[in-house]
Amino acid sequence: MPGGPGGSGTGVNTGSLFWAIIMSAFAAFGGILFGYDTGTIGGVIAMPNWLETFGVYDPSVATAGDLGYYLPTAHKSLVVSILSAGTFFGALLAFPMADIVGRKWGIVASCGVFCLGVGLQLDTHWTTFVVGRVIAGFGVGLVSCLIPMYQSECAPKSLRGMIVGLYQLAITIGALLAAIVLNATKNELSYTAWRTPIAVQFAWAAILSGGISLLPESPRFLMHKGREDEARRALARFMTMPPESPEVELELDEIAIALAADRAIGQGSYMDCFRNNESKNGLRTWTGIWLQGWQQLTGINFIFYYGTTFFESAGITNAFIITIIADVVNTVMTIVGVQLIDRVGRRRLLLIGAIGMCFCEFIVAIVGVTAGRTDTAAVNIPAQRVLIAFVCFYIAFYAISWGPVVWVVTGEIFPLNIRAKAMSLSVASNWLWNFGIGYATPYLVDPSTTGINGVATANLGVKVFFIWGSTCLGCFIFTYFFIPEVKGLSLEQIDLLYRESSVLKSDSYRRQMLEVGETYVQKKKDEGYVEEKGQV
Repeated sequence: MPGGPGGSGTGVNTGSLFWAIIMSAFAAFGGILFGYDTGTIGGVIAMPNWLETFGVYDPSVATAGDLGYYLPTAHKSLVVSILSAGTFFGALLAFPMADIVGRKWGIVASCGVFCLGVGLQLDTHWTTFVVGRVIAGFGVGLVSCLIPMYQSECAPKSLRGMIVGLYQLAITIGALLAAIVLNATKNELSYTAWRTPIAVQFAWAAILSGGISLLPESPRFLMHKGREDEARRALARFMTMPPESPEVELELDEIAIALAADRAIGQGSYMDCFRNNESKNGLRTWTGIWLQGWQQLTGINFIFYYGTTFFESAGITNAFIITIIADVVNTVMTIVGVQLIDRVGRRRLLLIGAIGMCFCEFIVAIVGVTAGRTDTAAVNIPAQRVLIAFVCFYIAFYAISWGPVVWVVTGEIFPLNIRAKAMSLSVASNWLWNFGIGYATPYLVDPSTTGINGVATANLGVKVFFIWGSTCLGCFIFTYFFIPEVKGLSLEQIDLLYRESSVLKSDSYRRQMLEVGETYVQKKKDEGYVEEKGQV
């Protein structure tokens, strides 16, 4: 029969496929909130007027082209990374938001929180600006968990990878838009230079909240809350069929039986997330937590948080243009990547991306400490070009793999009964590592300063890429042992795969499931769970 989003049939019919893609793809617009802010702050903190407003004056470094204002290392670390502190707590609270308010209205409420934070960042007082970044981060943290959750629960299984991957594409588009706006305002000598890029974020939040309010709620959430009639109507919209049609009823039965099976082995508490029961919840939760952490340990946000100042310190002129080029590469290759997820597979893309990033980052580090050194009188132009080229190659490998695929895997490996809690823990892990790396990077990379405000640092400079290259090797090892291949499976079939197979044998078991048409629902019927459907 023509299965609905995440169903166990052969897919969805043409009409339902169209509307599922439209609805789920629009939800990906939330990624722009994250991507735009990530891309904005690195350029804003390099603007002269922002430094005059929030920086420290040092007459010893004042020149004709430099008024002598700079941002102390501690302040730079704080203003860049503090958003991630807010996102960490926002992600943790995505569970009550998702399971109490709902996926849809939770996203709308999160946009309101985000707008409050953006408004505070338009102030000229340091404390208010920092508090604004914390509150905006809280909103971004909520959205970063709720959007992939909504997409995974509403997308058809044959295109779930591409649709959830659109969230990462939206992040890259947001970063590109930020680079363009920054380049347009960077020469302004007033508050307009940095207030305009920040204020533009009101538009992204308004579009997301206004659009998502017109979409249906997740049918799986409604079934989880026992609101079967509402779930039937929502699912009917996705399938473009009458609510009373047999196809819609069968899809509801499948979701209900699967939910009953999950509840038979646990009530969905936080403790259930870490129990290695029949459903292997513990393995799945820790996989999500560490997968999100490893994404940050690829070092990608070093480029997008500190790229402008890094390229300047490497002796590259017009670093803003290089940053735009990097954003274009990220966006274009993400478009390629989201189309590969459902063709190549999650596991294989993660392995390819990890090896590619590892190679490129070691090349950048080696060139940077040899031919590309900046402590000599002459600038080695060919070495700079090699450095820029391999940074772009590194971004390309990330964009086709660890950028979109991590969000896809996080949204689909958890059973419905613990999905909101497990996803909130996983996404919170992403933001915790994001905060730690964002805060520590200036201390790792920047040169030490002297005087009353002096700070001792590691002064690694380009050598920090040796660290990122090593962590990408760790990404490869983690993927090989902990990430199963689930291409083409429904959410219920993924649950069955975890119960019946292992990570290393997942691809062969997946192919077997697809060949014989084995489904989660049929398995539960054979085990006698059909009677429990009415208890959901």
